[in-house]
Amino acid sequence: MRTRIISAALLCTATVGIVACQPTDTAKPSGVASPSATAATSSAPADAKPAAKKANVPNFVGMGLQSAQDKAQELGFYGLTSHDALGRDRMQAFDRNWKVCNQNPAAGKSVSTDTTLDFGAVKLEETCPARDEKPPAATSGKMPDFKGKAVKVARAALDSSTSITVKDASAEDRMVLVESNWQVCSQTPASGTKLNGQPVTFTAVKFGESCP
Repeated sequence: MRTRIISAALLCTATVGIVACQPTDTAKPSGVASPSATAATSSAPADAKPAAKKANVPNFVGMGLQSAQDKAQELGFYGLTSHDALGRDRMQAFDRNWKVCNQNPAAGKSVSTDTTLDFGAVKLEETCPARDEKPPAATSGKMPDFKGKAVKVARAALDSSTSITVKDASAEDRMVLVESNWQVCSQTPASGTKLNGQPVTFTAVKFGESCP
């Protein structure tokens, strides 16, 4: 057996021009498509969004936020956002616990389906305001009137370098942890005071409670 193998090797070496002794690695199994052919026939990703088109915006007001979002997506609107209509800057973490009070664009308007729909919402047990409550702003470098506003909103309206202290206005000495759930009762400095980097102090109670 060993003699035959050596003889075959010598024969291939001597006969350089014989094709049978050359490797045949360029051959492809039948039925296997080339990479270019595979790329050309591959389908689009399953999660690809349909092309944008014109559509009339439905009336979402009064719907649960989750239901409104689901309906919007069924109609081809995938750019969706929402905000706290009461101006407390709360996150809509669980959409089923919120309801739609207003929407932008308005119902009946014809827009492209790639337009972002914005829903103003409140929690299910809350009453919708007549219009969105806008957070105050520190215009002209003066202290806004934050009374009745969420502590979170007050903090966001001031310069990020401002030193802020928040105290429980009740006698319970509670820690103010979720600031969007607390409303300002008093403030120092007073509304209209020129802001020049001075520390700010708020007293607050939870929404639904009365300021002392």
